[in-house]
Amino acid sequence: MEEYPSKLLAKAVEQLATLPGVGKRTALRLALHLLRQSNEDVQLFGKSVMALRADINYCSECYNISDESICEICSSPKRNNEFICVVEDIRDVMAIENTAQFKGKYHVLGGIISPMDGIGPSDLKIEELINRAKNDEVQEIILALSTTMEGDTTNYYLYKQLKDIDVKVSTLAQGISSGDELEFADELTLGRSLLNRVPYESTFAK
Repeated sequence: MEEYPSKLLAKAVEQLATLPGVGKRTALRLALHLLRQSNEDVQLFGKSVMALRADINYCSECYNISDESICEICSSPKRNNEFICVVEDIRDVMAIENTAQFKGKYHVLGGIISPMDGIGPSDLKIEELINRAKNDEVQEIILALSTTMEGDTTNYYLYKQLKDIDVKVSTLAQGISSGDELEFADELTLGRSLLNRVPYESTFAK
């Protein structure tokens, strides 16, 4: 068990270590770094984290995080309403936006189907996607989920839900390696996979 010279330090390390990818040693370095900062800087840091939790919104249309009730992408007149790109979470929106190759809109599911983690279709924004797909403006739904088993399962479930709606269902072209998550793909590969997307049916085993 780690011994700290201060209970306050120990508590700060314990909380910092709950962050993804942060172990006890990294948490200790972060805590000691904060101690070396000015009171103003530490207060700004704390206030920004509290504001993130207290004031963040989820877009009422696409469920991306936003400062307003409708995000900047959904409210932009420059975005094309005919295309909806379905992603797992905000990190995937950011990854695709960084390619500058997509000018449509998004739908953030809030996860993927994963029975092992207790996540089923009802836990995701799937019904909301179906309702959006029925809008006459929407011409194509692009499934852009990770190429993991859970991502493939979710893609197939969404396809089954969408196939009777008059809308094209496509998926990213080959280029994202099997087992990869979208956020870790390089921008060039992701951009090409998006531009060269294929009908979802073409991915079925012959």
